[in-house]
Amino acid sequence: MRLLSVLLFSIFLSTHVMAQDVTEPSGKVVSSAPGSVALLRGLDKVTAKTRDFEAPIGTPVTFGSLTITVKYCRKTPPEEDPEVYVFMTILDKRTNGAGEQTEGEQVFSGWMFGSDPALNALENPVYDVWVLDCKG
Repeated sequence: MRLLSVLLFSIFLSTHVMAQDVTEPSGKVVSSAPGSVALLRGLDKVTAKTRDFEAPIGTPVTFGSLTITVKYCRKTPPEEDPEVYVFMTILDKRTNGAGEQTEGEQVFSGWMFGSDPALNALENPVYDVWVLDCKG
């Protein structure tokens, strides 16, 4: 009986300690904390060159003529199916007829998923951007 009690207590303790649950402001319990930096990969389709770059949450980052602002990122913990989700907005800086920079047109706003980049992709004739990782 004592062995069974110890076994049940150890299972209870291990599931609660290893889960690293986080409580959202809404009161919902989630199994991982939001990250502070998203790791993205950009492809310039004209030159066929890729570049990996970090995008801190809330800080605009430039890739070619794109300005990328990551608003939120989260990575699932190792005991769950691997997934990285990032919410971002992407502006494409353009020039007017006189060659002056304009404010930019929003070409993407939404979630991108690391496991399936084509699920909600940036549709741009020159650039592709996809999610690689979310760091703490």
